[in-house]
Formats: sequence, C-alpha cells, structure tokens
Amino acid sequence: MTKPLCVLVGAPGSGKTTVGEELAALLGVDFRDTDADIERMAGKPIPEIFIDEGEAHFRTLERAAVAAALASHGGVLALGGGAVLAEENRAALVGHTVVHLSVELPDAVKRVGLGAGRPLLAINPRATLKHLMDQRRPLYAEVATATVVTDGRNPPELAAEIVALLKP
Repeated sequence: MTKPLCVLVGAPGSGKTTVGEELAALLGVDFRDTDADIERMAGKPIPEIFIDEGEAHFRTLERAAVAAALASHGGVLALGGGAVLAEENRAALVGHTVVHLSVELPDAVKRVGLGAGRPLLAINPRATLKHLMDQRRPLYAEVATATVVTDGRNPPELAAEIVALLKP
C-alpha cells in the first residue's frame, strides 16, 4: 500500500490545489486532487453532480475517492473542502501527514470569487463561506498534523514552508 507524502485539507479558497501542485513540483512527486477524481468517476463536473444527484450522492463519491487516494497515491494529495465532514474520512486520515491550509474569510472570498463552479457557494457566497469555515475549522484542526496560515502569502512560499515541515 502506498501512502501520500502529504495530505492537504482546508476551506474553499485556502489554496489546496494551487499550493498542492507547487508542493508536488518541489518534491518531484505527483499531485492528486480528490475533486478531480470525483469528476472522473461521475463523468461530469461537481456542480452537475450537485444539480443532478444532490449533495448526499456527491459525499458518497467523495468518501470513495478519499479512500482510494489514501490507499494508492504516493505524492501530494488535496482533499475537497468538505471531505472532513465524514467521520469515515477523518478516521482514514489518522497516521497520515495532514497539513491544514488555514485561510481567513477575506482572503478566501478573494480567491473563490463569487462561487462560480462551487455549488455550495451559489447563494450568498460570503455568508455561506463563513458558515462553512466556522463549521469545518474544528474538523480541520482535528485531522491536521500541522497548520500553515495562507493569508497574504503566495503558493511558492507556502510550498517551501510545507517542504520544511515534512523534513524529519
């Protein structure tokens, strides 16, 4: 069984994909994003999954994607922002190096824009994002082995900090 070098978790707009790609390049490993895995499994974009089958179906696909990626990916892995909601996913993260990319609301709002392509942010994106962040922050803290604050920082700087954290 292969184990990811690092698993990134955090709110929408925390930089999981952007920082993850940068981190993987620095480490010379592959990058994998469970949201992309879900889209491949479903054969359609995440917003369409939410519209056609609903959030519950999406979360079922997400649990399967997280389990598969944790068992088979040896590089940098980014989980969707809500993956930590499932107890099954939080339990599966035990024993992994999990970095919480922490972001405050103003930076998150700048990064996600008005929620285009993010079904949970379709209505009142700022208030919804604040609610999601407040709800999930304790869960990110629960699974994280390290937290990196992303506000006002660029992806290369963040990736370099994470590389330093990964060194024994």
